[in-house]
Amino acid sequence: MAAQGTLYTYPENFRAYKALIAAQFSGAKVKVAQDFVFGETNKTEAFLKKFPSGKVPAFEANDGKVLSESNAIAYFLSNAQLRGGNCVYQQAQIQQWISFAENEVVPASCAWVFPLLGIMPFNKNAVEQAKKDAFAVLEVLNKHFLGNTFLVGERITLADIVVFSNLLHLFQYVLEPTVRAPFTNVTRWFNTILNQPQVLAVLKNYQVCAKQLQFDPKKFAEFQAKSGSAAPKKEAVKKDEKKPAAKKEKEPVEEMDAAELALAAEPKSKDPFDALPKGTFNFDDFKRVYSNEEEAKSIPYFFEKFDAENYSIWYGEYKYNHELTKTFMSCNLITGMFQRIDKMRKAAFASVCLFGGDNDSTISGIWVWRGQDLAFELSPDWQVDYEVYDWKKLDAKSEETKKLVTQYFSWAGEDKQGRKFNQGKIFK
Repeated sequence: MAAQGTLYTYPENFRAYKALIAAQFSGAKVKVAQDFVFGETNKTEAFLKKFPSGKVPAFEANDGKVLSESNAIAYFLSNAQLRGGNCVYQQAQIQQWISFAENEVVPASCAWVFPLLGIMPFNKNAVEQAKKDAFAVLEVLNKHFLGNTFLVGERITLADIVVFSNLLHLFQYVLEPTVRAPFTNVTRWFNTILNQPQVLAVLKNYQVCAKQLQFDPKKFAEFQAKSGSAAPKKEAVKKDEKKPAAKKEKEPVEEMDAAELALAAEPKSKDPFDALPKGTFNFDDFKRVYSNEEEAKSIPYFFEKFDAENYSIWYGEYKYNHELTKTFMSCNLITGMFQRIDKMRKAAFASVCLFGGDNDSTISGIWVWRGQDLAFELSPDWQVDYEVYDWKKLDAKSEETKKLVTQYFSWAGEDKQGRKFNQGKIFK
């Protein structure tokens, strides 16, 4: 018997489309909650009791079962064909493409499109990098579709639905005809999926981009006024003229606030750190010193000023290093996480490093924040990525911690398996 239930989401949420399209193919009976108001309904005690993260889409089956996370909901609403049938290899391939869609497509798409929509501050360098990342993703898909009609097997699967949904913003806003011309195979596949009756039943008014959306500063100003948020201030770039360019490129604060649910214009909420003692450690002062002085000065400054009673140091290691492939894709994972927790910057700092090279790399980092507990659990808005890392609280006074902090703040050394430092990113 096909699943039945209610989907909670806001309008035009590309993540919700996955579930709704899967339901159209499988025959699952899904209704969208008409009385759901993002920023209100998902903050109520009743909603949080069912869905503790407060995120949408969220699904409640008629028999009382509840699910969050769009890919899990889409899987639940799929039939055997969409899930890969009885072939374990095809099932694994589907999961492979779903991971690709989340880890590669979404970060590039959001970083390119959201600034043009006014949802995020516009940073020319960041947008140009996002374009390159998006083109790299499209090239991977284009090569695959040179000899394949669908992503897995000879029929539409959940892989097609998820990748298609995550590409919607690119095709809608920026991939005008001349831009998508080199990716004819991807475009052919995209249009094939788009014109399926089951997809048209969900995307009733979707139009592929005829002319690329251009940046309009008024849009961002309007969004800021509506949401009550403010653009992050730039900080000076850390001086490193004497060091290799590939090793040192500590950026100013990235002008990116890429919480994907910003599309719903959630009202500004109280800073979760406000409930914790401020202590004596001044993050702004440390970040200023770190950005403008060499490590020989900035790292001793950190240990001299650090308030271990009210702040803590954590080591975070990516759980799925064995799945990492191209280094640029791995860096996208780091950037994507930073974007989605942008509002943590006020009372947090991190140096996250990539060790190794293509098809043999690891991601790990040192994090510092106010409080003694895992900071991501202070707010549902910060919980998108943290569970894919193993977290260990470090003893701020130990020599081992000081060595580890020095290594990661200096962007040097090797990981546990001897892979050499490749590149790093700073969250500040």
